[in-house]
Amino acid sequence: MRSPAVRIAVLAASVAIAGTSCAAPGPPLPHPPEAAPAVWTACGEATDCATVSVPVDYAEPEGETIGVGLVRHRATDPAGRLGALLYNPGGPGAPASTAIRAIGRPGDPFGPDLAARYDIIGMDPRGVGGSEQVECLPEARREELLRVDRDVTLPGQLPLAALDRDARELGAGCAKNVDPALLPQLSTDNVARDMDQVRGALGEEKISYLGQSYGTLLGATYATLFPERVQHMVLDAPVDPVTWQQDPLGATEQQTVSAEEVVDAYFATCAAEGAVCPFGDGKPAEAFDALVRRLEAEPLQTPPTGNLPAGRVDGAALLDAARSAAFAPQLWPVLTTALVSAEKGDGALVTALGQLLLRDPDGSLNGLTESNVAVNCLDRVFPTSIGAYERNAEEIAKVAPRFGKQSGYIFLPCRDWPATNPDRFLDPLDGAGAPPILVIGSRTDSQTPYPWAVSMADRLNSGVLLTREGIGHGSVGIGNPCITAAVNGFFLGGVVPADGASCEQAPPTTQPLPQAG
Repeated sequence: MRSPAVRIAVLAASVAIAGTSCAAPGPPLPHPPEAAPAVWTACGEATDCATVSVPVDYAEPEGETIGVGLVRHRATDPAGRLGALLYNPGGPGAPASTAIRAIGRPGDPFGPDLAARYDIIGMDPRGVGGSEQVECLPEARREELLRVDRDVTLPGQLPLAALDRDARELGAGCAKNVDPALLPQLSTDNVARDMDQVRGALGEEKISYLGQSYGTLLGATYATLFPERVQHMVLDAPVDPVTWQQDPLGATEQQTVSAEEVVDAYFATCAAEGAVCPFGDGKPAEAFDALVRRLEAEPLQTPPTGNLPAGRVDGAALLDAARSAAFAPQLWPVLTTALVSAEKGDGALVTALGQLLLRDPDGSLNGLTESNVAVNCLDRVFPTSIGAYERNAEEIAKVAPRFGKQSGYIFLPCRDWPATNPDRFLDPLDGAGAPPILVIGSRTDSQTPYPWAVSMADRLNSGVLLTREGIGHGSVGIGNPCITAAVNGFFLGGVVPADGASCEQAPPTTQPLPQAG
């Protein structure tokens, strides 16, 4: 289950973490000089790499710089090349470069038609991957935090005092170990400005863009800052910018409810499929809850497996695995296999599924969590009173009884973050002056609820909404022929689907993975 196809599908649908608001805009920042042309060197089969220097602080464009890492897959039909297509998979914290290296292999989110006509480029946002990755805590400490004994009956799964201590430790670690000039400059609007510097370094007058999840917010920000530089733009699994930025705790509640709805759909499908789904004897929801209680009382000890270290599987770990599987119905067979294995005393697959977004292919912990929090705390308006988080945790637990205990305090570090955004971008994200922007929403999405797609399309002056009538976070690259045809027609020929059009999706299955051997 740790194949490139599964990893890319989930990483490309990682949870969105940033936003902008409708407050009055501040004064524009000075325009920096155009970046020097990118110098490419081969860095793999069919891929090149480059680093583009951009200002750390766009209020001081002639000051300190940071290197932004790029990976490029060159157009396989150079004579028919249409330009450069930049990609962001979400997060923030998921490196775009990973998906570029998968082009032409299992997990390719683009397909051969786009790869033929575009140079497809992954820009790791500042503080992510090859762009000076944010690292706040030593890896040994991060591994230790993953092994903490969590209590599924508590909001946040730990006593509030422990959650507050860990939140302060993360903030202090970022203040100590991240360049103090960079830490306040990790905001989404700065990443959008970096994109335009990259555009200049590529020698392109305009760029095309595909953004998924958080990447939709980045795309909408770019289209608002640089509408005349947009060639074609697709925003897949979008956020609602205003709700996201102005009410982050409420947005977290909406996401958690959506994730629970998807897992409920998994249980309903499992029950309806009968013997095809061997978990729960026709009552998978009850069996799942019983297994959570059993593992909480008697955790499984797991030996090192593949690139994963030894660990333990308790009820909290099982909830993590189910939450990961809610990202995509392609992971439902993995979840079924993991649940059946856990009932038999084998927790290895539960661990792998639960930590899927946290580890790189070599098993090492990635920087998703730290980059994620760092951008969140700069982009969004968080309350400073701990009482607001307590009330939010109680409310989420009521409306999402399985996952609510996980989610109530995830942004507690932002209550007292050691950096503030000095130039928060406050313009409405309307993309005024940009060409048509294709917005794609899944009817049942575990991370970005469908109403957010409607809101994003409505807020963009040129937004066009395409709905996938199916389940899962992210629609591009999952093999839906209707979505693929619409996206390719848009990028390759400028054909804009009718606003409000829809694509059907085949029902998912919970049938477990085939047995090896």
